Amino acid sequence: MHDSTQRRLASLAVGVMVLPLALTACSKSSSSGGGAAPQPPKCGSGAGVGKPDNGTIKIGFQGPLSGDNQQLGINARDGMKVAIDEANKNNALTYKLELVESDDMGSPDQGPTAAQKLIDDPGVVATVGPMFSGATKASEPQFCQNGMLSISPSATNPALTSLGFSNFVRVIAPDTVQGKAAADYIVKTLTAKKVFSLDDKSEYGTGLSGALEPQLQADGAQVIHDGINPTKDYTSEATKIVGQNPDVLYYSGYYAELALLAKALKAKGFKGKIISGDGSNDDQYIAQAGKDVAEGTFLTCACGDANSDPHAKSFVTQYSAVNNGAKPGTYSGEAYDATNALIEVLKGLGSNVDRAVVLEAFKKVNFPGLTKQVSFQPNGEVQGDAVYVYQVVNGQRKVLGLTKELVKQ
Repeated sequence: MHDSTQRRLASLAVGVMVLPLALTACSKSSSSGGGAAPQPPKCGSGAGVGKPDNGTIKIGFQGPLSGDNQQLGINARDGMKVAIDEANKNNALTYKLELVESDDMGSPDQGPTAAQKLIDDPGVVATVGPMFSGATKASEPQFCQNGMLSISPSATNPALTSLGFSNFVRVIAPDTVQGKAAADYIVKTLTAKKVFSLDDKSEYGTGLSGALEPQLQADGAQVIHDGINPTKDYTSEATKIVGQNPDVLYYSGYYAELALLAKALKAKGFKGKIISGDGSNDDQYIAQAGKDVAEGTFLTCACGDANSDPHAKSFVTQYSAVNNGAKPGTYSGEAYDATNALIEVLKGLGSNVDRAVVLEAFKKVNFPGLTKQVSFQPNGEVQGDAVYVYQVVNGQRKVLGLTKELVKQ
């Protein structure tokens, strides 16, 4: 990392200074001694809001339903649909459930507006989402202020559970887990000596590369770090990467940009292995990059694949039935679990439902989900640390297995 470490620390320092301003809707800073110290946000109460109305209660979804990386949001939204459809058909509750969608395009700029749409709907008792880390960080102050439970199926930036939002939990392990596991696989299984680590400068990308790189170095690899904002032309970046001749290029970002980057690398004759994280772990990467370019790409994710899981056959069948023949994608299972865990809490509450009651009860949930046992640490992190490795083989994403089984000790 070298000089990039200094840049990252400087960026972090700026983020810490700005954070109190972002949280003014929830809290105030107090000074002690010579300077102001940020205080944990004090979330508001959702008492009396989100109660059943005309035999219906609403669950919100916030994530990207448009934009370059919309498929990840569609996957999660469609997983929610299955859980809601099953609950309504089985009369699991004394009222019907309704899904309310809010598109944030995966953007921090759009996050607060999308969150406010759900907050302003008095029938919405809780939200599954946001999905992308940047949009999550931008939206949580509003969810906090209004006392609404926010359950992310996918936002993995490690810092999100350290900001003090007592209304926020996630059903996926943070990038401190994925980054370490990916680094161990790269060095110990793929025997890489030199790794080029590139991130997209987003909350997600920098969070993942920031977890990956120290472990790569601890494992003995030489690390070259760079960051690049999403662009439509990766020619110059590909030239830079090829010039360094790394064994592995690890991209911390999303599939639409990885597809363009992989094309540029192939055009420049890159001979190393291409690896990316959960933000690229979607069939759209193959579709956009092309099968020949995508072939051989490795992908890591703290998520399994329902389509190849024998225990998930019923879910896959129901998913296809509810979603016009589509098959589950990355985060479909996590969103299904988040929604079902919420439904389990609602069952226990009976008619005594509002945002405040649901928020408090959900913290104690212990639900046997499809992807994992859904229960939370006090800071909102889900229990469990499973990380899977995928590879594009014959034009299809194939699960190679868990890193703890694949890494050579």
